[in-house]
Amino acid sequence: MSNPSHSTANVLVVEGLRRSFKQGEVVIEVLRGVDLTVGAGEIVALLGPSGSGKSTMLQAVGLLEGGFEGAITIAGERVEKLDAAARTRVRRDRLGFVYQFHHLLPDFTARENVVLPQLIAGAARPVADAHAGQLLGDLGLGARLDHRPSQLSGGEQQRVAVARALANKPVLVLADEPTGNLDEFTAAKVLAEFLRLVRGQGSAALVATHNIALARQMDRVVTLHEGRLAE
Repeated sequence: MSNPSHSTANVLVVEGLRRSFKQGEVVIEVLRGVDLTVGAGEIVALLGPSGSGKSTMLQAVGLLEGGFEGAITIAGERVEKLDAAARTRVRRDRLGFVYQFHHLLPDFTARENVVLPQLIAGAARPVADAHAGQLLGDLGLGARLDHRPSQLSGGEQQRVAVARALANKPVLVLADEPTGNLDEFTAAKVLAEFLRLVRGQGSAALVATHNIALARQMDRVVTLHEGRLAE
């Protein structure tokens, strides 16, 4: 893909993304000049086997790690050279994250886990409470709002993580094997709910997975192989 457009219709534009690691005298190239454009509201599956660099790419796009070469534009703003405070702003205001493991705060209820990112972003507590309840209700957790993570099943915990990621209505959701820790039936159900909510909010999403059947439910599939992307 050459010269991707920087139209405002594109939520994400990645150009020439490279990442290598040195192990002793050996240099391992994980990403070898990746180009990718994700349009507004588009859900793209990032397919590839374990170790192919999917997580590395998501960490770059999510501004979670340095050491990369290339250009990253999110919602029209070049972000790869931003300072720490500006990176935090972009993650807070424009991005949502879902991981394979839910990373919920164990001492907080399901609702509180979804309220917290909204409060950090400046929402009023009553508004955040109501929105958290609505999101969790949409995910079938209306009766579990006041349960802590230890009182929830794995699928329920991951639904809370999905609600948390979508709480601030991000323009782009980054999901790294979001159902990889669930059994096949639960994974399919959680993914369907995730896709429905993301589409309902009009967010774009980049979803890393090695599950071809799940990937085919998304709008487009790109495959990471030997450090390069192929459609």
